[in-house]
Amino acid sequence: MLHFSPDEFANRRARLQAEMAERKLDALLLFAQDSMYWLTGYDTFGFCFFQCLVVKADGEMRLLTRSADLRQARQTSNIETIVLWRDRGGANPAIELRDIMDDMGLLGARIGVEWATHGLTAANGRLVEEKLASFGTLTEASDLVPALRLIKSDAEIVLIRHAARMGDDAFEEMLPLVREGADESALLHALQGSILRAGGDYPANPFVLGSGEDALLCRYRSGRRTLSAQDQLTVEWSGVRAHYHAPAMRTVIVGRPLIRHEELWAAARDGLSAVEDAMRPGQSFGDVFDAHARVMEEHDLVRHRLSACGYSVGARFAPSWMEPQMFVAGNAEPIRPGMTLFAHMIIMEPDSGTAMSLGQTYLTTDGAPETLSRLPLDLAFTA
Repeated sequence: MLHFSPDEFANRRARLQAEMAERKLDALLLFAQDSMYWLTGYDTFGFCFFQCLVVKADGEMRLLTRSADLRQARQTSNIETIVLWRDRGGANPAIELRDIMDDMGLLGARIGVEWATHGLTAANGRLVEEKLASFGTLTEASDLVPALRLIKSDAEIVLIRHAARMGDDAFEEMLPLVREGADESALLHALQGSILRAGGDYPANPFVLGSGEDALLCRYRSGRRTLSAQDQLTVEWSGVRAHYHAPAMRTVIVGRPLIRHEELWAAARDGLSAVEDAMRPGQSFGDVFDAHARVMEEHDLVRHRLSACGYSVGARFAPSWMEPQMFVAGNAEPIRPGMTLFAHMIIMEPDSGTAMSLGQTYLTTDGAPETLSRLPLDLAFTA
């Protein structure tokens, strides 16, 4: 059930070992599910419980997990050694983790830890610190695997291209249903159903779909409404293939666009063009954000824009499809070829109750970025 070849995984492990050697780490404790998936193929939502993949500098790996994930790990990963901790009252799996590391000869070692992940709760992190603080030297290494994942391999790009096609198909299936009297439930069903029917996955976070005043939201919220004759609908969705995401975002107008909709769409389109110009080698993630901010300022929309305008995407698990690297002010992360980046223009104008959004996923190259979506950037409306 592995999605990549043995050579692909061997190359990833070699890159990881090289970075560990550069940081003088004897071992690395992986708690992030996307890190484990990238390195081994291990695919589960069991990271809501305590689990850890221990990786030694020589490449040896051992997974500590629960019995419910034993067969999951065997069928979806290349991990050979799997150790179980038993659910029971007062269980402390950090003790089993310490025992595993002792058996691997890591007493007194310099150990990197993925602290910044949803796969390690604060409570479990305290258990790890308590049991390992005197065992070895713990050092922050949350950025190690995400940095390696930032440049996608050819095999990963194939999956992301597939995800982008799925996303396009889903939007084209939903769009004819957007009309007066349509229920938001039917629109969500069309989007998600199209992707699942095509062999895709559930997204790492719910799709955003809101109309009326909820079109100004950029998060999922429970509850559905029926579209009015004159309405606005914000949609943020993603095709997903083998957990690899290719998000997109649009605001669709029911009826005729208001003049303000057209003005905000023009600002969003100008902003996306500026971002595309900045999304090249020699520029940084911060430069991309600055390009977006300049356009919003030119359109007198500083109060109505967000403090970020996109982020890296790839294989991610709940609760978010966002990779850590974001287009925000001051981010010095350089743009390099082989990145898959989602850029969005999100404008929320509560005074007039007007929303506008425009976004798509790109593949960076040696020059201009390649748009992975075939969808037009025109202002979509039903009249």
